[in-house]
Amino acid sequence: MISIALIRYISPLSFSNFLKKKTLVRMVLLTSDLLKPIDPSQQFDEDALLRYVRANVEGFPPYPSTLAVSQFGQGQSNPTFLLEAMVDGVAVKKYVFRKKPAGKLLASAHAVEREFQVLRALSLHTDVPVPKIFCLCIDSKEIGTSFFIMEYLEGRIFTDSKLPELTSEKRRAIYLATAKALASFHKVDVDSIGLSNFGKRDNYCKRQVARWKKQYLASTGEGKPKRNSKMLDLAGWLEEHVSFEDTSRGISTGLVHGDFKMDNLVFHAVEDRVIGILDWELSTLGNQMCDVAYSSL
Repeated sequence: MISIALIRYISPLSFSNFLKKKTLVRMVLLTSDLLKPIDPSQQFDEDALLRYVRANVEGFPPYPSTLAVSQFGQGQSNPTFLLEAMVDGVAVKKYVFRKKPAGKLLASAHAVEREFQVLRALSLHTDVPVPKIFCLCIDSKEIGTSFFIMEYLEGRIFTDSKLPELTSEKRRAIYLATAKALASFHKVDVDSIGLSNFGKRDNYCKRQVARWKKQYLASTGEGKPKRNSKMLDLAGWLEEHVSFEDTSRGISTGLVHGDFKMDNLVFHAVEDRVIGILDWELSTLGNQMCDVAYSSL
């Protein structure tokens, strides 16, 4: 399972972010510390979005409220923004707005619709710590791409899973809270919350390797970044060494996050507990030991 997690870790969608993370200053951040001005390449029609949220987000302040928008800088494959509902120049409510990138996308990537589906099911029917979901828009005529809007969570985000800035006692508490968060959705009965058809339940690792290999080939060579033959060697080795348990619907089959790691968790500002599990775009049904392996890297 560690080897399956490894190819996920160095997949083409995350490889550049992996390199960047090696140069980051490791520290504890608040959610609001991640905000920055909007990247010019990811701008959208804010007036159109304001009209949409007024009509579709329950509790959003009516006219003459306005919208202040900033972007989260922590690397996400789906651009993510803070929306602040402004009344008389004061922010009275905050939301998170997450959308597909513009332009041509890799097949099955940036699945905000699936992310909305799993977040909505978990927030409505379980005690899994996830943000509340408000709405999904799949009409590209609104702002150009599909998007959804969810609750904003202010808390701590640890960018280094080794937690060097904490005492050993505090590290233990954070690791236990992380394990508890992982177990919270691994124990979910997907059939009882409307996710029975959220994905195929067997051959998860086999399908993951095939998908990442296909996407690596699609994103390298022929005028794109240079292709590394060792990546193909790794994919070939993994294809030949998929574990037997992957072919059956065993005890470890269920909801899989697909990107479960420390910096995709929001911790309470002062308490050592997770208040939000983020970035569910790769979630599906399958072998849950892959989440365990990936979070151990």
